[in-house]
Amino acid sequence: MAIQVGQTAPEFSLFNTNKEQVALSSLRGQKVVLLFFPAAFTGVCTKELCSVRDGITDYNNVNARVFGISTDTVFSLGKFKEEQNLNFDLLSDYNKDVTALYGASYETFVLGMTGTAKRSAFVIDENGVIKYAEVLESAGDLPNFENIMSALK
Repeated sequence: MAIQVGQTAPEFSLFNTNKEQVALSSLRGQKVVLLFFPAAFTGVCTKELCSVRDGITDYNNVNARVFGISTDTVFSLGKFKEEQNLNFDLLSDYNKDVTALYGASYETFVLGMTGTAKRSAFVIDENGVIKYAEVLESAGDLPNFENIMSALK
């Protein structure tokens, strides 16, 4: 099922790289950006997340919390976050439940992998309503960051 602008964001709880649970419901009252990405340590994913790192002030200026989500383990995400000096949380959807819930998973990805996260972006307002949704079919494409910022303002 595709997530639609205007619907309430599906609830989830995932672990971050500090092994702390982050529940979407605990973020009510804040704007949230969810960036699903296929795999840590890959070229396009590194480019995407480092561009967010370098522009985090733009997100902070509109009081938005950014989360990267992949089906990697918390351990590999922790190493990736450390090596890239990422200044926002990465969440592990190792069981692939949230990725599927948001309609952001490949049935089959490279090398026969299944359930891998599609590169996707969702903006959620302070009331938990989806304001922007973009699910990309090509892992080589990047989300439209101008549209993300417009949805946040």
